[in-house]
Amino acid sequence: MAETPTAEEIRAELEKQIKDLRKEVAALGKSLSTRGEALYEDLRDEAEEAYEGMSRRARGAAKQVRQQANAVSEVIRDNPGTAATVLSSAGLLGFLIGLAVGHILSSENHRRW
Repeated sequence: MAETPTAEEIRAELEKQIKDLRKEVAALGKSLSTRGEALYEDLRDEAEEAYEGMSRRARGAAKQVRQQANAVSEVIRDNPGTAATVLSSAGLLGFLIGLAVGHILSSENHRRW
């Protein structure tokens, strides 16, 4: 016949299981910590690479904008009358388009009411 375990044996077995569980939890915590650190490092590296790429593109775009602005200002200096005519015409055209759009939107609102 099998002997029934005593309360002391049951307590000892439970303490052993608790000790084993604590070891497993500690190991899992270390594993998660290591994985988290690795993930953090990977994300940081990717963010740095993305930042460097965007920074290079922004510097290139700023350089192009400066070059275009210089080219435009040279053309304006060389041809001030033409530049004034073009800018005035563009302003007048924009004004007329604004009036037309405003009129269309205004007439649509009147139709709804």
